[in-house]
Amino acid sequence: MPARLVRFPWLPALLSLAFAAVLAQAQPVREPSLLPADTLSRAAIPLDGPWKFHLGDDPAWAVPSCDDSAWEQLTADRPWGQQGYASYAGFAWYRLNLTIAPGQNDPPPLALLVPHVDNAYEIYWNGALVGQNGKLPPYPVYYLASQPPQVFGLGPARSGVLAFRVWKAPLLSDDTGQGGGFLGPPMAGSPDAIDLRITVLDYQWLRSRQFYFALNSLYALVALLSLLAWLRDRSQWPLFWMAGFALAPVISVLFYGLRLPWPLAVANGLWQPLSSLRDISLWFLLVWLLELRDNPGLVRLIRVCAWANFISTTLDAVPSLIDWIPGWTLTAQIADAVFTGVYVLLASLPVALVAVAVLRRRRLHPSRWVVAIFAFLAGMVQIAEGVAPQGRRFTHWTLADKIEAPLFTVNGNSVSIFAITGTLLLVAIVYAVYRSSDDDRRRQSAMEQEFRSARELQQVLIPETLPALPGFSVTSAYLPAQEVGGDFFQIIPMDGTAEGSTLVVLGDVSGKGLKAAMAVSFIVGAVRALANLVPSPAQLLTELNRRLCDRLQGGFATCLVLRVGAQGQCVVASAGHPAPFVNGREINLPGAFPLGLIPEALYDETAFQLKVGQHCALYTDGLLEARSPAGELFGYERLWKLLAGRPSAAKAAEAAVQFGQDDDITVVTLTRTPAVAESPALQAAQQAG
Repeated sequence: MPARLVRFPWLPALLSLAFAAVLAQAQPVREPSLLPADTLSRAAIPLDGPWKFHLGDDPAWAVPSCDDSAWEQLTADRPWGQQGYASYAGFAWYRLNLTIAPGQNDPPPLALLVPHVDNAYEIYWNGALVGQNGKLPPYPVYYLASQPPQVFGLGPARSGVLAFRVWKAPLLSDDTGQGGGFLGPPMAGSPDAIDLRITVLDYQWLRSRQFYFALNSLYALVALLSLLAWLRDRSQWPLFWMAGFALAPVISVLFYGLRLPWPLAVANGLWQPLSSLRDISLWFLLVWLLELRDNPGLVRLIRVCAWANFISTTLDAVPSLIDWIPGWTLTAQIADAVFTGVYVLLASLPVALVAVAVLRRRRLHPSRWVVAIFAFLAGMVQIAEGVAPQGRRFTHWTLADKIEAPLFTVNGNSVSIFAITGTLLLVAIVYAVYRSSDDDRRRQSAMEQEFRSARELQQVLIPETLPALPGFSVTSAYLPAQEVGGDFFQIIPMDGTAEGSTLVVLGDVSGKGLKAAMAVSFIVGAVRALANLVPSPAQLLTELNRRLCDRLQGGFATCLVLRVGAQGQCVVASAGHPAPFVNGREINLPGAFPLGLIPEALYDETAFQLKVGQHCALYTDGLLEARSPAGELFGYERLWKLLAGRPSAAKAAEAAVQFGQDDDITVVTLTRTPAVAESPALQAAQQAG
């Protein structure tokens, strides 16, 4: 043995390796994936590669004899974007040689289990097309990443070449550029082994979605109960908006959470407009809960933003419909970025509403401030979630990955920061709306008690039976538009007057409810106290006005005082009240201020004679201002025609109600009858008149 070889015993081994490397480079050897036949019948075997990979598209690459020795090698456990082909979109091919190793028994038929491939693909087995998922260009159709694994039959088990023709859709503004192609290795096995593997995968999927389904079940329950509660009481708008807020995530489950075979363009096109439901509902909820409804400008801004949100989210689905069309890719990417920018800008609205409530220093219940806090947090997360992914394939920022990554895992269920803030916001809203609705019920109960008290007071103030007036036929009607109105009238015989006069007082207090009833009570009490002390209608109004100033808390009252003598002699004074009609003709009265506005106001009197058979009608403006469903007023022309027919008070009021009552209606009529003997001088004067 030569001494050199003895001194360097490793030299022969080194030369052998070098010679082998030269041979391998000169004549590359394909290393096929070996599939033991006995194993195929028992379990699914992952085809993790390495796979031969080539960009571009050529139908000849499906043929087994295609020379793929110069192709790159990639694994199937990651997309090509993570293996040196970031941001590539278009066609690419995968090829893998499969060798079925003989076993003790005949090999079973061969089946293939394929996880989601980004985005659409065709499968060739020994050059023959055996299956596809979606459609490739020129008219591509591709499915959501949540699509379950697909199964394809390859026929009798035999060795051959498996080829995937894959198409990746053009990238949009939030795409990482790290996708494309295989997201996980396909698996080969017998049909029974593949079925077993699918069962395992389905179980793992369901187990990992427990928290997701539980949370959305809670959303569905809240949406249903809120909607039912709102249908019972349509005035409770917070319940309506809470139903919309809770319903949106439930709808999203139908598109993205149930592994339904939705084409991505269809799912986005349907979901995008509906996705605005959650944002819009949250905005109006915050306006209600933070008591910002008294700002008309802010409410109008919210409405404008609601329409902008709906339109922008709807249009944001368009880029995924046209990005694959040659010449439109760049336009679609720009449009996607613009619409996303509008969405992100509007997503900051909850934060702005909370800021407005803080600056206005609203004294709110703590439950509403809790909503504000969680709305602020959820809004900030939503802004970050919308902004961070934009252009990340250029910036390489990792913030979006951190936001999307789970904070922790419980029993195989990933919990993200978005899920936590959304859940906390939902719970806070439910509690705040419950408290708000409970407060509303209490206020409603208090109002009902107030109306009952006002009604009892009103029953005392409005005469149920009219006093007898010799020589006159008197009728009255009182129809409040609400349970308690502000109209009043009194008929008071005046004691100690030689002519046996009677005061007819009719008026209308501004406002409704107990406040109006209390004002009416004060006026009626004052009228009864002053009637026999101040027989002059004008002086009576002056005294009433002096007592009412600074007592009506910014309100006022119109009033008409008519003094009627037994022989038909009448004196009337008005404080801003409609003039009476005699035989269908309005008496001309001077203008005057209503009661309770100006302490120094003075009032004038007008005298007229009511002859036998003549009809005098006094009314409140509810008769004149009755409004039809079309918005048309009853008006003076109809009033003149109505009163020209000398109707009773009930018929006059009923005519206005049938036309369309819009306010309280009070009518009093007096018709002179010949029941009382008149002096010869008066009879002569009447005949001469």
